Amino acid sequence: MTLTPVLSSYWDEPSSWTLESYQRHDGYQALRTALDMDADAVIGLVKDSGLRGRGGAGFPTGQKWSFIPQGTEGAAAKPHYLVVNADESEPGTCKDIPLMMATPHVLVEGAIIAAYAIRARHAFIYVRGEVLPVLRRLQTAVAEAYEAGFLGGDILGSGFDLDLVVHAGAGAYICGEETALLDSLEGRRGQPRLRPPFPAVAGLYACPTVVNNVESIASVPAVVRGGVEWFKSMGSEKSPGFTMFSLSGHVTTPGQYEAPLGITLRELLDLAGGVRAGHELKFWTPGGSSTPLLTPEHLDVPLDYENVAKAGSMLGTKALQIFDETTCVVRAVRRWTQFYAHESCGKCTPCREGTYWLAQIYERLENGTGRADDVDKLLDIADAILGKSFCALGDGAASPIMSSLKYFRDEYVAHLEGGCPFDPHASMLAAPEGVGV
Repeated sequence: MTLTPVLSSYWDEPSSWTLESYQRHDGYQALRTALDMDADAVIGLVKDSGLRGRGGAGFPTGQKWSFIPQGTEGAAAKPHYLVVNADESEPGTCKDIPLMMATPHVLVEGAIIAAYAIRARHAFIYVRGEVLPVLRRLQTAVAEAYEAGFLGGDILGSGFDLDLVVHAGAGAYICGEETALLDSLEGRRGQPRLRPPFPAVAGLYACPTVVNNVESIASVPAVVRGGVEWFKSMGSEKSPGFTMFSLSGHVTTPGQYEAPLGITLRELLDLAGGVRAGHELKFWTPGGSSTPLLTPEHLDVPLDYENVAKAGSMLGTKALQIFDETTCVVRAVRRWTQFYAHESCGKCTPCREGTYWLAQIYERLENGTGRADDVDKLLDIADAILGKSFCALGDGAASPIMSSLKYFRDEYVAHLEGGCPFDPHASMLAAPEGVGV
């Protein structure tokens, strides 16, 4: 299987982020096509293409848009909003920031088309406040789009009006959860909301709202330009199209690999030069640190939503973190656990208390003071969090623990019996004494 560069097709060109460069590569042609269509027809096109959300769960994008109530009564009569979730903060996930840096206009065009389809007159791109260069680049792209008549009033003479705001978030992992993001956007502390009502009925300012990930929205212009059959010619039947796979960790050539859904890790590693020289794969994550980890026996699992789920994990954000045999799995999972304990918003008891105690147990395991029942206690606490917390942060904290114990329980036991078999003073990505790099 080969790469399918669509979003990344001209990232390496000089000044790829400018409006001039984008228009040389058919930029804003999809917008003209969409504005000549009925809004419902645009939703139907995206639904027929099978485009699925690229931010985690893989929910069908067109179906999500169709949930927005239309009409003149009740919730349908309220303003509609589009919110782009650019709060990329999942450990291992690094696709949205380079996309927004290299080609911000593809996101702007996708947002305009999506807003037209759901009949929104205001759209927001919620970006992590720490990534200042991305904020500046997006703001420049939005300003260029306004000047060229792609934003503002009566866009391209269609009668459609849209204002697009780039909003800087305050830097909390929890704001990647869509309802916490909406609270943050409204100026409140970012915490998940109780659902129902769902954002499609009562989202931003209690109005019908669509929240989509950056890559989902950025894929829309290509779908409109290329058409349903072209898009479905890539990927699998239930997971069609192209997507960005982020390879990081112990791989020869880390980076972004745009390929059809259904490609395998073995094929991606071949394209990336394999695991670093002299080493072999020990475990990996298919979708960032919040997804259950997998092992070399899963090298040939097609990386699409259905097959990764059958293997016991989630495709998530396609953040493929590669770990070789020099990595202590207990230490790696501990680092993730510390992250989730720190980033828990504290709203619900299972996540607030559970992540705290998980971190305490991991500290004992690594410093050699573990207790005989600590391994089973990890499973008990993880089980008390999984599916019982207010949002998916709790599931993300529990998943790597439960999966690492499934595949590497003997390594946990070794920590109880004789301490960490790896050099306790080395960093997570360093090779232990006696192992060549």
